[in-house]
Amino acid sequence: MTRLASFDNRHSRLVVILKVTLPLVALAILSSLFLFSRPIDPEDAIPYADEEIADRLAEPRMTGAGFATVTSDGATLTLRADQAAPKADGAAMQGLRGALQAPDGAETRLEAGTATLDRGASQMVLGQGVQVETPDGYIVTADEMALGTDRSFIQSAGPVQVQAPMGMLTAGRFTMTRATDESSYVLVFKNGVRLIYQPNH
Repeated sequence: MTRLASFDNRHSRLVVILKVTLPLVALAILSSLFLFSRPIDPEDAIPYADEEIADRLAEPRMTGAGFATVTSDGATLTLRADQAAPKADGAAMQGLRGALQAPDGAETRLEAGTATLDRGASQMVLGQGVQVETPDGYIVTADEMALGTDRSFIQSAGPVQVQAPMGMLTAGRFTMTRATDESSYVLVFKNGVRLIYQPNH
């Protein structure tokens, strides 16, 4: 019994000592951080060159910019750009990604290196590696496409290459519009259409 009481006393004294010493040690560590920290040079805190600052002031731009609208046929167009700069009647964007979602939830995905929004024409011109992926498995790539912002409409400015469910397809022009009954999208390929049929594709 005496041995148990002696153990409890030692334990209680240890707890009391730790309650006092541990906060003091923590305070000493924090003090040393402030004492030995390197002074901050204001010049180092600015990661931009003078020319780049002047360029940003002359041409304002936003990073992580978003654009969303509902088209006249009820689809939702949602886009996000790595960078966007306002223009007289729209905006110029870089690193564009987004989707055109039909009222029934079917989603067409979009990607482009650049994009120019023209509010007057209610469209966006996509460029530099445009890719359109439809819900039924068509992946269409082209150098440039026009994307409607007031209606569901996508059209290439020239030739396209297509990875289709039945194989590889090339065409001189491509258009995607909403069907007359608005139940689905209609893909139209024309001007020298060629299909390499791959039954196990």
